[in-house]
Amino acid sequence: MTNEELRKYYFGAYFFEETEDGYLQAFQYSREQMEYFRGAFDFWYDRCMASTAKTIEFGTTATEVSFDYKFAWRGSEDSFELWLDGLAADIAYVHDLPDEGSISWTMPEGAKRAVIYLPADATVLIKNFAVNGEITPAVKGEKVLWLGDSITQGYGPLRSAHTYVSVANRILNYDIINQGIGGYIYDRNSLMKMDGYQPEKIIVALGTNQYGTKDMTQVEEYYERLAEIYGTEIPVTVISPIWRGDHPEEYEVFLRFCAEVKRIAGKYPNVRVIDGFKLVPHRSEYYIDNLHPNCLGAEEYGRNLAGVIQSDLR
Repeated sequence: MTNEELRKYYFGAYFFEETEDGYLQAFQYSREQMEYFRGAFDFWYDRCMASTAKTIEFGTTATEVSFDYKFAWRGSEDSFELWLDGLAADIAYVHDLPDEGSISWTMPEGAKRAVIYLPADATVLIKNFAVNGEITPAVKGEKVLWLGDSITQGYGPLRSAHTYVSVANRILNYDIINQGIGGYIYDRNSLMKMDGYQPEKIIVALGTNQYGTKDMTQVEEYYERLAEIYGTEIPVTVISPIWRGDHPEEYEVFLRFCAEVKRIAGKYPNVRVIDGFKLVPHRSEYYIDNLHPNCLGAEEYGRNLAGVIQSDLR
């Protein structure tokens, strides 16, 4: 199919561009936001264009799916994944792939729901997407803007389909734009009005990268700016930082910071604060480095988060 046709099945993008060599690139930030990151910090700029939480989703009777890909940037090496009817069917690991190539997967006969997860910590371009049968776009739920740091971007599991956002969204079925960036903090300057885009919900998961600060001005200004842009009618879910065990000598400082985040965010009438300490077990085997959840920790995180969000709707 053409790149224009592919856009109907491609989720997680704010806008698209086609490269001179015919690849489709999807962006989750506006041009103005990306220009800000370019001037602020190269580490953030590289990651603001990553394929974070982007998926190709469709119903089909096809038995083969294929596409050409090209890496414009690589961070940690996770995966391309094909899921069928909610189960992993095939995986192509980034560390096994050249910078440019093709991926082809065989699927069983009959009708099925397919999701292709693109690498979370790499910038991937796609073209020549093809299936050998009927195909219809997935039907998604509410538009949700997800804001966060490396954990939200997806570092840790080293599996694109096993980030906590991917796990939660298999249950919640939101139409998400994931603006998680490795190393990110509460920074009001990154919050800008995105022309033509109005989320129905917002999820914020920030703070673990700046817990050592005693001045909470950045956190306060962030939520002030969020309210200026989106008002106080749109529901906002704030996840306070999850447990981390990499600096036990600073644990009390971390606890105080988390409490302050909950206090500041909780002042807004449209904000629901979720205690991140209740989402992932406080044990090293759930983490890749005592900071970022691994596959096991991300599964716990995503499922527990989805359960809390669903309970709010009952």
